[in-house]
Amino acid sequence: MKKILAALVAFAALTAAAPALGADLGGRSYYKTPPAYVAPLYNWTGFYLGGHIGGAFSGSNDFNGTVLSDSRARLLGGIQAGLDWQFAPNWVLGTEGQYSWLGKNNLTATFPGGYVYTNDQRGLGSITARIGYTWGPGLIYVKGGWAYSDNSERVTLGGVPIPFLLDGNHSNGWTVGAGLEYMVAPNWSVKGEYMYYDFGSSRFVNPVALAPFGSFHNEDHTLKLGVNYRFNFASPVVARY
Repeated sequence: MKKILAALVAFAALTAAAPALGADLGGRSYYKTPPAYVAPLYNWTGFYLGGHIGGAFSGSNDFNGTVLSDSRARLLGGIQAGLDWQFAPNWVLGTEGQYSWLGKNNLTATFPGGYVYTNDQRGLGSITARIGYTWGPGLIYVKGGWAYSDNSERVTLGGVPIPFLLDGNHSNGWTVGAGLEYMVAPNWSVKGEYMYYDFGSSRFVNPVALAPFGSFHNEDHTLKLGVNYRFNFASPVVARY
């Protein structure tokens, strides 16, 4: 019986001493590696400059049946500059100024009595706002705003230039469009874009002999391929901290 009691006392003593022994050994520490921070691969926020080439196509309107003859398709080339802001985080809001020089285009209307109207449209300009959706390197967008047509016009009678007056400012109008832009390298992107330009309708006030022929509509369609150099572009390097 004494032996059993002695064994129980020894076991109790060892049990009581175990926490103190564990404290002397110290707790085991665990270190968990924090998750790596991955920097954005693409950032559309910033200023850009670029150029474009493409084609322009005039509308097929006329003066009450008097045919306007023109070269339907013309080459164009130009420049653009803009500023984008990426937010929310897949949306891009921006503004862009653009000017395109057009190939030779003598839009001509021949009227009874020997009157001939000619318009050489030398260029198209625009200042637009745009909004787009991005999925990393790609951006699809729509745009719209003010448009400008650089017109060189004249009216001749028997081959001699005469004064004339048109009702309607067909140098200023509006434009809408859509496009797709893609980042192909740090700081560089390429794009394809369609734009529609509308400069309203015009009719002759003078000479009065042309007034009965009514008005004609001024519109253009363009297709463009372009390249942009982008400033403040985040290089596609994965950063870990």
